[in-house]
Amino acid sequence: MKLSDLLRFLEDKGARPQKKWSQNFLIDGNITRKILRMAKLEPHDLVVEIGPGPGALTRALLSEGHPVIAIEKDPIFAEALRDLKNATIFEEDILTFPIAEQLTKRLPAGTKAKVISNLPYHITSPILKRLLPLENLLSSLTLMVQKEVGERLTAKPGSANYSHLTLFANFFSTPSYCFTVPPTCFYPRPKVDSAIIHLAVKKTPLPLEQQPAFFRMTRTAFEQRRKMLRSSLKRLFPLSLLLESLSESDISPNARPEELSLDQFLLLFHRISMKCPDQQAEDRDHDEKNRDPMREKDFDLI
Repeated sequence: MKLSDLLRFLEDKGARPQKKWSQNFLIDGNITRKILRMAKLEPHDLVVEIGPGPGALTRALLSEGHPVIAIEKDPIFAEALRDLKNATIFEEDILTFPIAEQLTKRLPAGTKAKVISNLPYHITSPILKRLLPLENLLSSLTLMVQKEVGERLTAKPGSANYSHLTLFANFFSTPSYCFTVPPTCFYPRPKVDSAIIHLAVKKTPLPLEQQPAFFRMTRTAFEQRRKMLRSSLKRLFPLSLLLESLSESDISPNARPEELSLDQFLLLFHRISMKCPDQQAEDRDHDEKNRDPMREKDFDLI
């Protein structure tokens, strides 16, 4: 959708971009086409779009024959898109929308949906927390995010951007950085660069009941990323247990969290769990009481 077309659309609907919902609308058709290529769509793939706004990406998807489920919180845009053929529009908040229930109803047996979206930047973190664990329903997420966030999601061990968030993304998917999108491609122009990332959803390496304890360990490690693991993880485990588990995992006792890959963190977790099963039980009890093992602050991006 060109800027002139978007301005006419907004005037016709009596709408304007809402800062509170991070509404920055894509006005570059070339970027839209590149996003669709990065998504690696197959014929008739069901696509989930979050925050479609005026619907430029929605229309591009429909023109290629892909049915779309769009979740739009803004009532003006939700109503404006209702007449689009093969698009199901929900005027709801993605953070409370029953996405698993809706996909289970709509997906043919043995298939999965793909998420393609220009995410509202202020809620990128909780959206990822909701979507990435849906490995039985989603095969991939192709997302526009703030460039800084995209770099953190796709960072490599040892880099400055490598973080607890990186491990979270790699735990549930294989992430890749596709390309950068400058502010000139949007109306209104954001103050930051954006990025397209692709997250190929994969089977998780740990069962659900062990995940809270694992993420508690990685979160604790990165809360003091400049400290050695043997120091930062003393809050959770006895030093003697840590040193023994690090040695058995072939990890230096002087290692810092940004130096370890996901596989190394998983190996360390397994070693500690074998020696300290009571800790996992304690974590399960703690998380059951809190009813949210992956709390919002754990995946705060900014």
